Amino acid sequence: MRNHDLVFLKHFSQVIGFLVALTIALIVLAWFLNDTPAEPNPAREAATAARLRPVGDVFAGATGAAAQAAAQAAAREAAAGQVAYDGTLDGSVIYSALCSACHTSGAAGAPKLVRGEWAARIAQGVDTLHKHAIEGFQGNAGLMPAKGGNPALTDEQVIATVDWMLDNLQ
Repeated sequence: MRNHDLVFLKHFSQVIGFLVALTIALIVLAWFLNDTPAEPNPAREAATAARLRPVGDVFAGATGAAAQAAAQAAAREAAAGQVAYDGTLDGSVIYSALCSACHTSGAAGAPKLVRGEWAARIAQGVDTLHKHAIEGFQGNAGLMPAKGGNPALTDEQVIATVDWMLDNLQ
């Protein structure tokens, strides 16, 4: 090898060594500067938990039925503390806010406020209508969810609304 090749290799090795040392120094400096942990942000953690929360539950077998029954009982208990529509017994208010969604359009086989559509139901008796409206009913003609799908309604509110609907049949 010639002398200028040896000089080049010496200088090249020194440059590489300097760059390696500089890289290590920068890594150590960054490690010291960023050593403090970030403070947790409660709003961000809550948002993350909400995004990661499961959408629904899966119930299988006997234990699943028990868990589903417990979840339904908890929902009923939570709804029991609430009274829908400020406890009003005005059937027109409840009908307008809740019942009209199905009984105006006839969704799920719900009878409209036309006497002809209610004839077979009225023949069963008013007490049966009240019971089906409170507990829910699924028959050949359609589906009535319990308390119109709002468990916060009291039985008295449901009865008042059914009576209002019967009084306003055309």
